[in-house]
Amino acid sequence: MFIGYDPREAVAFGVLAHSIHARASTPVSVTPLMLSQLAGVFTRQREALQSTEFAFTRFLTPHLSGYEGWSVFTDCDMLVLDDVANLWALRDDRYAVMVVKHDHRPREAVKFLGQTQTAYPKKNWSSVMLFNNARCRALTPQYVNTATGLELHQFKWLADEALIGELPARWNHLIGYDPPRRDAALVHYTLGGPYFEEYRDCEYAGEWRRERDRMLACEQRERAARA
Repeated sequence: MFIGYDPREAVAFGVLAHSIHARASTPVSVTPLMLSQLAGVFTRQREALQSTEFAFTRFLTPHLSGYEGWSVFTDCDMLVLDDVANLWALRDDRYAVMVVKHDHRPREAVKFLGQTQTAYPKKNWSSVMLFNNARCRALTPQYVNTATGLELHQFKWLADEALIGELPARWNHLIGYDPPRRDAALVHYTLGGPYFEEYRDCEYAGEWRRERDRMLACEQRERAARA
C-alpha cells in the first residue's frame, strides 16, 4: 500500500497507517509517498491548484512497484475500518485500475487549509486506487512529470475507460458528501479531517480520535518497555 504524504497532515498519515495495520489479517507493507524520497523520480514543480504534495506522485505507484503485481494507493486523510485483505480480494485482472466511481460535485470554493476546491468529472476517483501494475506502464516517471492534472486524474493514460473497474462505495466513503453510513470500510475526510479544528465534529470524527489514542497508547507502551 502506498499512502500520499503531506507534512501538513503528518498526523493523518500516522493514524491511517495504524488503522490499516491494526485490522489487517495478513502482512501489509505501507509506504509514504514523500517528496524527499522521490528526488530524481518526481521532478515537476508544484502547481497553483495543487492542494497536496501527493496530487501527482500517486500515479508513480505502478513504477515504484516495478510494474508487477497489484498495489493500493490511498490519500492520507482517511481511516480504514475494515481488514484491507477484503479490499485486496476485490482485485480483478480484467481491469488496469479499480476505483470507487463517485459522482462528486463539490459545492464549496475552498477546502482544508484554504486550498482552492476544483470540480471535474471523475473527481475523487483517484483518491483510492487498486493498480494492476503491469497494465499501467503508461504511467512512466516522464509521463507523470509532464501530463496535465486532468490527464492523470481522469485516467486519460488508459486506452479505454472500460479498463477502469468499480469498487464498492464503502471503500471510499466521502464524508460531507455521501449520505452517512455506519458500514464504511474506508472513510475519507474530504473537506478536512478531525485533526483540523474546523472539522473536529465531522462524521467519523470520534472513530478517528479513538484510533489516534490507540496509536499513542501503543507508542507509550513501547517506550516504557525500552526504558
